[in-house]
Amino acid sequence: METTNFFSEVAALNITGDLQLTIRKGAENNWIVSVMLNNEQCGDDARKLIPPLNLKGTVNELDEGFFERITTPLQSASGLLDNMEAFMKQLEEAKTQSAMEKEKADKEKKAKEEKEKKFKEAMAKVDELEKEGNYRDAWMKVPDPAQFPEQAEVIRKRKTALSAKFAPDLFGAPETGVETTEPQEENTLFHEGPDNEKNLDEVEDNWEDDSETE
Repeated sequence: METTNFFSEVAALNITGDLQLTIRKGAENNWIVSVMLNNEQCGDDARKLIPPLNLKGTVNELDEGFFERITTPLQSASGLLDNMEAFMKQLEEAKTQSAMEKEKADKEKKAKEEKEKKFKEAMAKVDELEKEGNYRDAWMKVPDPAQFPEQAEVIRKRKTALSAKFAPDLFGAPETGVETTEPQEENTLFHEGPDNEKNLDEVEDNWEDDSETE
């Protein structure tokens, strides 16, 4: 039996996918060959739009020019399907990545909203205590800026404003007053007044008596 190189020629095409051949005898010794390349690995439905390659000729014409005629179109179709497959893989990867990014963004948004809610609730409690006049308790309830760094300036100003309202007693030091004493009257030998004149007369009389005795 004569050896043919048909399959060697097919292998030389170096294409990816399933090569489907439909051979049918036509009129006037002509043969019709339909060549279809299909790649099931390609997930793009657009692959189904690629039409089959139809050849028509006599046996001799097909023997001489079959592979010459199908090589370029099949290689182009194979490359197209490969590109479509790669595109679909990248598309799926992009979708997955997009879904992951969306999930990440949703989590970050939710965490941010919860943090903002917690901050607002804490500040609402501070407002309530301040209205009641409990400035020290309100100051203690002001959130820690380390937990809310984006609100650090607001927190600092609020603490400063509250501390100013109870600053004199910030450390619980009792107020001390200055003791005052009434000035005492100086001891004097002689006092002013009516009695003082009488005392002076008695002193003068005593001096006179002493002089006469001597």
